[in-house]
Amino acid sequence: MAGAVTVPRGHGEPSAADGPGADGGRGPRVAVVGGGPGGLYAAALLKRLRPEREITVWERNAPDDTFGFGVVLSDETLGGIEHADPVVHEALRSEFVRWDDIDIVHRGVRHTSGGHGFAALGRRRLLEILHERCRGLGVQLRFRTEAPPAAELAATHDLVVAADGVHSLTRRAYAEAFGPSVEEHRCRYIWLAADFAFEAFRFEIAETEHGVMQLHGYPYAADASTVIVEMREEVWRAAGFAELDEAESVERCAKIFADALGGRPLRSHRSAWTNFRTVVNDRWSHGNLVLLGDAAHTAHFSIGSGTKLAVEDALALAACLEEQPSLGEALAAYEAERRPVVASTQRAARASLEWFEDMGLHLAQPPRQFAFNLLTRSRRVTHDNLRLRDARFVARVEREFGCPPDTPPMFTPFRLRDLRLRNRVVVSPMDLYSATDGLPGDFHLVHLGARALGGAGLVMTEMVCVSPEGRITPGCAGLYTPGQAESWRRITDFVHRAAPGTAIGLQLGHSGRKGSTKLMWEGIDEPLDEGNWPVVAASPIPYRPDSQTPRELVRSQLTDIREQFAAAARRAARCGFDLLELHCAHGYLLSGFLSPLTNRRTDAYGGSLAGRLRFPLEVFDAVRAIWPQERPMTVRISATDWAEGGTTADEAVGIARAFAAHGADAIDVSTGQVVADEHPRYGRSYQTPFADRIRNETGIPVIAVGAISSWDDVNSLILAGRTDLCALARPHLYDPHWTLHAAAEQGYAGPGVVWPEPYRAGSRRPQTGRTDAPKPRLRLGD
Repeated sequence: MAGAVTVPRGHGEPSAADGPGADGGRGPRVAVVGGGPGGLYAAALLKRLRPEREITVWERNAPDDTFGFGVVLSDETLGGIEHADPVVHEALRSEFVRWDDIDIVHRGVRHTSGGHGFAALGRRRLLEILHERCRGLGVQLRFRTEAPPAAELAATHDLVVAADGVHSLTRRAYAEAFGPSVEEHRCRYIWLAADFAFEAFRFEIAETEHGVMQLHGYPYAADASTVIVEMREEVWRAAGFAELDEAESVERCAKIFADALGGRPLRSHRSAWTNFRTVVNDRWSHGNLVLLGDAAHTAHFSIGSGTKLAVEDALALAACLEEQPSLGEALAAYEAERRPVVASTQRAARASLEWFEDMGLHLAQPPRQFAFNLLTRSRRVTHDNLRLRDARFVARVEREFGCPPDTPPMFTPFRLRDLRLRNRVVVSPMDLYSATDGLPGDFHLVHLGARALGGAGLVMTEMVCVSPEGRITPGCAGLYTPGQAESWRRITDFVHRAAPGTAIGLQLGHSGRKGSTKLMWEGIDEPLDEGNWPVVAASPIPYRPDSQTPRELVRSQLTDIREQFAAAARRAARCGFDLLELHCAHGYLLSGFLSPLTNRRTDAYGGSLAGRLRFPLEVFDAVRAIWPQERPMTVRISATDWAEGGTTADEAVGIARAFAAHGADAIDVSTGQVVADEHPRYGRSYQTPFADRIRNETGIPVIAVGAISSWDDVNSLILAGRTDLCALARPHLYDPHWTLHAAAEQGYAGPGVVWPEPYRAGSRRPQTGRTDAPKPRLRLGD
């Protein structure tokens, strides 16, 4: 349906509704609570589709009272409006101001990126157009009038559309039914306007004595621009804005951003400093009540989606009411259609919002890289589509980064101690659960060998356990016997011989309280039915209610385990591994010491972060002393537990600093899996912000991991300076030659990519849809 309203046969005929809610919600009486763009447009569409409807819009404010000044809409949204109501589309089209450029001013340097395509108009003018359309269609508009209580409206109307904003009284009255969640964020912002038109969408950064402030500005008329000033709460308070009235705040903002404004003043209209709130609802409808726009969901203004989402909600709601046979089915279809779109937009908006909250991390970047970072902050704009919009700008960023001409960022080399990785792709550790008594076999050889042949710069083993009791499952590999070492040597020899230039790394760990469980495909984290071995941990806390309760480790056992790690590291060095990673993540033994949720000790190994770090650092020091000095060591951590009371982002930075001070060469930044009752916020490259913060706050190299699935993501993250290396797991399960194919798809065949000689005939991307393409000559059977 793509947001377009389709009108079935019978359009315009009188309704046969017998009462409220009958006839698929097409009954005669509709109430709209809230006279913003979403509510007004929904009213206009519903009236246009069925003129017999009696539609009333209640708006508590005056017609010209509005929050904000300009509105940005996308071409996609305008296409939906054009299809649904050409009259509204034509009125909007004549009012729009259009532009293509984004200006980013950082430390006095302005960089411009083009090809973006924006259309904006004044919010007040948008409301006037919708007022005129509603009146022309016969919608009743009641301004300066509080709507009757939602229960009363629901009892007297066939449909109640709650478009009453982020502070929705309708949502509040039926909170138990809608299941709302409202999260307040860390920045204060204020909507203002300037009486001139910016030449482009402008971002300007001001580094003041109180902290970092930013301006978001864009034109919405030939002689007017929206100006949003934003800063962290603590900066806002330190700068004294809490004590200023509206006029004083406006004057202060104009002085701070005098360069951007050319010394011209700012103006306001009942403008107030506020914190952005993200609204999410478990359900969007209840009976004949339905939420629309900010009442149902919000998305941060930095991606310009509030009005866009509300208008698209109205389009979808009107279409579903026409297409479905009953009101319940129509409202369910509306939510089913809109929820995935909104969820995706909210993920992008959160990424953008959090980037601006933590913008101070990136201020030391070169101005052009900073600009690229800002442009790609939401993860929707990427290296590849930004190159399509403005190839010259991206080429300059790449050149400053150090990319040779026509070389994608992912194929630039990276050095850790004496190890030179030929590209930035890492095959992430993946448990195979295919060992026998800890012995890696042919499956491990084929798995790791295939991925080494596939072109990645570094291939990591699964977590290799330091003792039989340190295994997660009976199928986990180990490095605690000479036979296991011989098997691993067979694998490293193959990788170095068959895939010269590909490094192979060993991840070393101990399962802790998450051990003695079934193979993943038999029941992940479920205890074994028989053959259990006792498990140990920092504290006697089971992972799940049905898990074993681990024994709390005493001092002598800590020493024994530390020596097991050292012995395994000694074997790993002899096996020829190029890199060693200490696994301190995902709730396994060393991770269990780091998290306050799993470490309740009262001795020197618990309590403060320094205490919780003590044993993992002792193990690291023991391993680093054994591991050859020219070979790098990394540490994988869970940067958050995704659970209240767990490891904080600040503590993750402290953990990274501590390991780096003890000689870690990079931090592999993962998250979660520490406690069973976690609540992750999944999404595209959702763990990267934690790696980004560690890298840019500490200067320590990082490996980013987690839902990084495309070469475009890898290029974007690396060029933006959010990570140094990208680790991918599932893409390499789907395609062992993912890196080689990524090179072919980008038309790249230079340094950083080595096709094995037997595979070289396939190094060019196959042409599809052609039968006359020359085929490579292969000698089969050799």
